[in-house]
Amino acid sequence: MPMTRTIVSAVALLCAAPAFSQPAMPAAGLSPTMTRVAQSGVLRVCTPGDYKPFSFMKSEGQYEGLDVDLMTSLASSLGATPQFVKTSWATLMPDFVGGKCDIGAGGISVSLERQKQAYFSAPYMVNGKTPLTRCENVQRFQTVEAINRPGVRVIANPGGSNERFARTHLSQARLTMHKDNLKIFDEVIRGNADVFVTEAAEAIVQSKAHPELCAVNPDKPLQYAEMGYLLPNGDEVFKRYVDQWLHLARAGGEFDASRATWLGK
Repeated sequence: MPMTRTIVSAVALLCAAPAFSQPAMPAAGLSPTMTRVAQSGVLRVCTPGDYKPFSFMKSEGQYEGLDVDLMTSLASSLGATPQFVKTSWATLMPDFVGGKCDIGAGGISVSLERQKQAYFSAPYMVNGKTPLTRCENVQRFQTVEAINRPGVRVIANPGGSNERFARTHLSQARLTMHKDNLKIFDEVIRGNADVFVTEAAEAIVQSKAHPELCAVNPDKPLQYAEMGYLLPNGDEVFKRYVDQWLHLARAGGEFDASRATWLGK
């Protein structure tokens, strides 16, 4: 075979071969979630809206907080606007799995039970369980063992990781369930409960809002925990997109700026 023809054939083969060094990214159309968001122009966000500093419903349909800022940023990156869908901690997973929203946010702890039904984004914060009590009782409730006693009145909100922690680790204490997370703090202030074990971020924020309350060793939580965003099970493309958006928000300073706004650090 003439050399010229050999060279031409080799070039043709190279042009036809796939570029293994630069694999093509899946099109957005392969993500059911991103397709729906693109068609509607709306990113539906399930959130309980009762968890400062992550998501708090100020009035009907009006939300504020760290996750509200970040979900607005995520929606913008998708060419959409956020629509916050009110849920509760008890109904969060049924609402999410039932298709009421595209993503879940608002201080959601990563757990294996939730992971059975949905994906999680990469974690964006370590936020372990921390006692919140009246300031005069700080030394009294330093450990799980000190709280897990028959004479201690523990209060928790139903349906989330706070209830699970209380039932798992504080079974000897006297547990009261209070359905309104926003009013639990008043119960502790009034002396109707001794301690509320919640995430460190909430304990810090509420201790600043209520001088009578103190977070007990928030830098050394009773249990390790991470927070992430709930994502539809099986939508690999959307998960990779959210993880990359979160990475860029961190690298570019957007995440830290919003965190400083709501957490002061």
